[in-house]
Amino acid sequence: MDLNYTEEQLMMKDMARKFAENELWPVVGEYDDKHIYPEDIYEKLFDTGLATIGVPAEFGGAGIDFLGQGLITEEIARGCLGVATAMVASTLLATDPIHIAANDDQKQRWFTKMLEEDKFAAFCLTEPGAGSDVGGMSTTCKKTDGGYILNGVKCFITNGGVANQYTIFATLDKKLGVKGICAFMVDRNSEGISVGKTENKLGIRLSNTAEVVFDNVFVPEENRLGEEGTGWMTAMKTLDWSRPMIAALAVGCAQGAFHHAVEYSKIRTQFGKPISSFQAVQFLLADAAMDIEAGRLLYHKACALKMDKKPFSQAASIAKGWCGDMAMRVTTDMVQVFGGYGYSKEYPVEKYMRDAKILQIYEGTSQIQRIVVAANLLKGLR
Repeated sequence: MDLNYTEEQLMMKDMARKFAENELWPVVGEYDDKHIYPEDIYEKLFDTGLATIGVPAEFGGAGIDFLGQGLITEEIARGCLGVATAMVASTLLATDPIHIAANDDQKQRWFTKMLEEDKFAAFCLTEPGAGSDVGGMSTTCKKTDGGYILNGVKCFITNGGVANQYTIFATLDKKLGVKGICAFMVDRNSEGISVGKTENKLGIRLSNTAEVVFDNVFVPEENRLGEEGTGWMTAMKTLDWSRPMIAALAVGCAQGAFHHAVEYSKIRTQFGKPISSFQAVQFLLADAAMDIEAGRLLYHKACALKMDKKPFSQAASIAKGWCGDMAMRVTTDMVQVFGGYGYSKEYPVEKYMRDAKILQIYEGTSQIQRIVVAANLLKGLR
């Protein structure tokens, strides 16, 4: 595991940090408060190429390596977890099934559309009755001449209402359990697709989260990803790939709150001196610094294992589970540094705390990560 960043990684990390500080920090508080979908920010994200970091060089992208993607993700989340979530859900999460299961023709079509249309993609897995229980999904894909007919509802879909393409999971027959699940790439303009309820969320309010409804949607066979019945395995591999990125989101969210708290502690005075001089505040900051650095090393390890083509599922779940809990802990403590002002929307840390909660829920809850980690330990995988 090389702890030295390459010149390209440092350049992309710096670009993402400047974007966060210059484009996000000045406006995200207002957008969050008014629950506005920030189209102008997302246009700039596409213009810089940050919104398409998952596109390989052979298909016209920058070809950024996995750790580089994590560094960019962390820096954008430092600015706003909602914006970073929308970015990651599109260029990484929704796109990972393409890397995993698509043929060359499918990859060409997917990545060309992503680069040319400047709109997000969405990963459609969760359902009202199937969250952690992926095998319990009810969305069906019935075989017909030349393809499949999809029927069902997906919920809590990041970018669900704004995406121009979806990766969707559906079952041939619910009785088959996970062996009946298939994966598809689906165009947003397909007849029968509609957007249902848009969620009014506690946090990550700058991202779009919506229901997506499939009513007799025809999908040509050429849009199926992999063989019939391999969709569950594609979904599980996708979640393995995405979990280091969720950990990077968590580190960035915690780092953003930490930055603001450190700066505030230097200028806020009580009893005639800055609160940074009080040991109680120093301990909160020191604990946060240690937690953030530990989280960063955990997701770096998962990235390094994947890049070395070594097993990384265990490392990914450890990173995701620990970093999600860490972000909630750190952002809460940074609100404490601000005292009463931390509870006010006049200051930025309350938004980081609200945003952080989702990191313990999406892409597999903290409890699911512990199930995965324990199962791997009992199999002898460390």
